[in-house]
Amino acid sequence: MESQIVTKQNKKINTELIKGAEAVVKILIEEQVEVAFGYPGGAIMPIYDALYDEQDRIQHVLARHEQGAIHAAQGFARVTTKPGVCLATSGPGATNLITGLADAQIDSTPLVCITGQVPSSLLGSDAFQETDVIGISMPVTKWNYQITDANEIPEVLAKAFYIASSGRPGPVLIDITKDAQFQKFDYSYTCFKKIRSYVPKPEIDPSSIEKAASAINYAKRPLILFGQGVILANAEKEFKKLIEKTGIPAAWTILGLSALETDHPLNVGMLGMHGNYGPNLLTNECDVLIAIGMRFDDRVTGNLSKYAKQAKVIHLEIDPAEINKNVKADIPVLGDAKETITHLLKLVKPSSHESWLQRFIDCAKIEQEKVIDKELNPDSETLSMGEVINIINKHTQGDAIIVSDVGQHQMVTCRYSKFSKSKSNITSGGLGTMGFGLPAALGAKLGAPDRTVIAVIGDGGFQMTIQELATIYQTKAKVKVLLLNNEFLGMVRQWQQLFFEKRYSSTEMINPDFQTIVKGYYIPTKKVTERDKLEKAIEEFLNFDGAYFLEVMVGKENNVFPMVPSGAGVSEIRLE
Repeated sequence: MESQIVTKQNKKINTELIKGAEAVVKILIEEQVEVAFGYPGGAIMPIYDALYDEQDRIQHVLARHEQGAIHAAQGFARVTTKPGVCLATSGPGATNLITGLADAQIDSTPLVCITGQVPSSLLGSDAFQETDVIGISMPVTKWNYQITDANEIPEVLAKAFYIASSGRPGPVLIDITKDAQFQKFDYSYTCFKKIRSYVPKPEIDPSSIEKAASAINYAKRPLILFGQGVILANAEKEFKKLIEKTGIPAAWTILGLSALETDHPLNVGMLGMHGNYGPNLLTNECDVLIAIGMRFDDRVTGNLSKYAKQAKVIHLEIDPAEINKNVKADIPVLGDAKETITHLLKLVKPSSHESWLQRFIDCAKIEQEKVIDKELNPDSETLSMGEVINIINKHTQGDAIIVSDVGQHQMVTCRYSKFSKSKSNITSGGLGTMGFGLPAALGAKLGAPDRTVIAVIGDGGFQMTIQELATIYQTKAKVKVLLLNNEFLGMVRQWQQLFFEKRYSSTEMINPDFQTIVKGYYIPTKKVTERDKLEKAIEEFLNFDGAYFLEVMVGKENNVFPMVPSGAGVSEIRLE
């Protein structure tokens, strides 16, 4: 049934009388959503009923837990830069999304989460599966809103998609009461291009660009720190031109990894607690520190009172809240990274800093001898995580998407993986969410079906979302799952060894037979305990046409070095 409405511009727009639930699905199609992740339940059943008629246009992925659904949506968003879409019912369904929302908020991942809610007449009555998800999710969303009238659905969802993906991306949650899903109304839809009082991209101040360029041009020992902001702004090409024109060494945060190919001669490695020796040590020797699309979190800076006190700090950042939050910026440059770098390129002079770059090369040689050679070519009988990743590199040539969970294996994976393409390193950065890896790898594979996707997971995190193996089997997603099993909560154990006199309190894992469990999910599997069988097993793992699970037993008490101890400055980094 169609009707007409008259807009403020006196233009007639054809509208359609439909249910709120049908409108939600129509909007998903309008916003070009091809994949949605979720778990049905009573309060969101009308939307799932409407999805039934659009199965050929929207693939719904039935996760086995709502946390799995939202992490999968995150993985999808990270490889596509489109908002990941997640559906859940009220009460526990909605609250099970909170960890994923918090993870997406701190890692700037665009999500649109739609939750069902009890009928509006029951709000506040402690009805069955009623929870104040708006109040609960407010601190961990970029925006949230509860709909009790179907007429609000088009405008609110248009805002949701725009807010989630514009400026600094983030998660949005829209809660829709069940009566609003059944309610019929005159439907029309227009995507949002602008919201009054919301400024996703700050206006660029030309004088800040000029000051930054001048400082860069006069610098003798400049250092660039780049984060995920380069990737989110689609500024990889401009960024590469900037470092090549200026000859400035560039180091990355774990979320910035893959924005610049790892074998680029100006890529000097990883920042932070388990980062590379050179960029950590020399942060406290540079004269100009240029931060691009990163937020100076504590894992990068270590003790702030000892961080880069000698340097003039230039901070290119889209979010004004991040300027001066942790590290004072002498020259703040607000704006989208692609735009600010483009302006900067016009003003910086061609240069090289050969003697300064040589300092990083010298540090890399020290780290190679004291740490890397021992990790990649251990002289012990036990396998190391690093040698496993090294063989993966040999066979993927930097083309794979690698999704890591959280722990020692995450740091090893980020340190040693090789990447030749952007959007290839997917991990939980700011929140450090164990259980992220498996479902995020599923989402990444659905977002990039033509690329090899490898989930690298520890035995602790694997058991937090192990049920998503069923989702991988049901979707026939060709995800490669690599379990690095040290029978410990390895990162916590390392801290207990170094700082708590080896008092291993509640960190040893008495694990199940993972091979039997994975076979129960109908996924081919193999276990490796010996070095001479490792490479052949990895070849089989990567070449198999479908999902595959490979478990590698690694040293129980192997540690990840270098390491900046808690409370120490970055120049106090330990090599052993």
